[in-house]
Amino acid sequence: MKRLIFLHVVAILLLNACQNQAKQDSVPQKPNILFLLADDLGYGELGCYGQEVIQTPELDKLAQNGLRFTDFYAGNAVCSPSRAVLMTGKSSSYNTVRGNSGVFNDDRWMRVALKKDEMTIGEMLREAGYQTGFIGKWHLDDPDDITTWACNRGFDYAVQEQWGSRFGGIQYDEQMHWINGKQDSVYYHINEWECKDDFRTNLAFGYLDKIQKDKPFFLFMSFRAPHGHEYEIGNKEIYSEKGWPAAERLHAAKTTLLDKQVGRLLNKLDEMGELENTLVIFTSDNGPHREGRGHNPEFFNSNGELRGIKRDLFEGGIRVPMIVWWKGKVTAGINTNHLSGFQDILPTLAEVAGVEIPAQTNGISLLPVLFGEEQASHESMNWEFQLDGWSRTMPDGGFRQSARIGEWKGVRYGIMNETLLYNLNDDISETNNVAGDHPEIVKQMNDIFEDKRAETQGFPYGGVVQDYKAKDRHQ
Repeated sequence: MKRLIFLHVVAILLLNACQNQAKQDSVPQKPNILFLLADDLGYGELGCYGQEVIQTPELDKLAQNGLRFTDFYAGNAVCSPSRAVLMTGKSSSYNTVRGNSGVFNDDRWMRVALKKDEMTIGEMLREAGYQTGFIGKWHLDDPDDITTWACNRGFDYAVQEQWGSRFGGIQYDEQMHWINGKQDSVYYHINEWECKDDFRTNLAFGYLDKIQKDKPFFLFMSFRAPHGHEYEIGNKEIYSEKGWPAAERLHAAKTTLLDKQVGRLLNKLDEMGELENTLVIFTSDNGPHREGRGHNPEFFNSNGELRGIKRDLFEGGIRVPMIVWWKGKVTAGINTNHLSGFQDILPTLAEVAGVEIPAQTNGISLLPVLFGEEQASHESMNWEFQLDGWSRTMPDGGFRQSARIGEWKGVRYGIMNETLLYNLNDDISETNNVAGDHPEIVKQMNDIFEDKRAETQGFPYGGVVQDYKAKDRHQ
């Protein structure tokens, strides 16, 4: 009898265990999220977006096996305001940050940090139970106030390089990478690595090796390439046989080595058994640059058919590559022309993580688009950008605006100047201004420029008229 009772108890325990396991198996597991951000990578600099010279096999394969966006836009035309849109889900004309620097006390140009009450993607996902890591370029802080750095804006593990204030303040060594705000953390030695992104990827490996296996992670890789201010790399051989000018060989090398790091990260996750449950997103913070001691974006046709480059609100300055891969969720080899941008990333990741979309965002979740379902698009999108006044005269205030309504694109540089109008279906290169033929659409654009915005300190509407170079005045 005792044996029968014992067997009965064991059977009940086994049944309960199986039922509990079944319940656990039925609950969707939150995916890991790997967000990959290039720095100044143009729309035409990947093979999967038409590049014919620079080799990017890893990203081309990611696009072949994932979803490629054709009409996706960065938050703005330079790094700080673009990244601010990405981090907060607030489009550029509502964002706190609208240029690499804002103007204060008459003509003192200073970096502007995100406000403390603006939730970042890192803060949102950490509250959702994610382990959060950030590696690379932050550029959304006051360099003299560590509370504004990535380590205090939602990231458990944050490695960032740092720049000092242009006028006064602490000066930092660009090769020093601070880990969680500690100055003597880790130093990048150029000759020990193929490039800075090679170094940063190894730091990412160290982070991934320490994650808890029972919790999802969010890793934001803010790469350096192909930004022009990485003037030297350790790999001297790649493309050396091409006979290109030094600046162009360096640019191509950084881009291909960036691609290599993407492959390394994906292989690492595969080896860890984490890749199958990881959502991978790749994009760029703005269009291609004309920097780096002689680089010309026309050499590799870096913006494809698009007009403009970094700091332009024409298509070439803000339309960027966007690739999404998610095994078993995103259909392989699909393209979408869904109109979308950086403000849509935060609400998308909120839905992926199963949390409420923060009220601050005016973005629209792309999750249905990723699953091949219908999703409402933006009736219009608009951008507002302030050039900084460090080393330039700005007779028009350095203030730039653009907007898109369906196939129509409006551009205005200086609020006293005329609005240019283009039909992107017929004229993706924005060469034929048809404003005179469509005054009603021009009015819609101007109404958007004036009404779909909010004031923010340091970035006055209309910009800052300046007939001198502020950098010279404050030397």
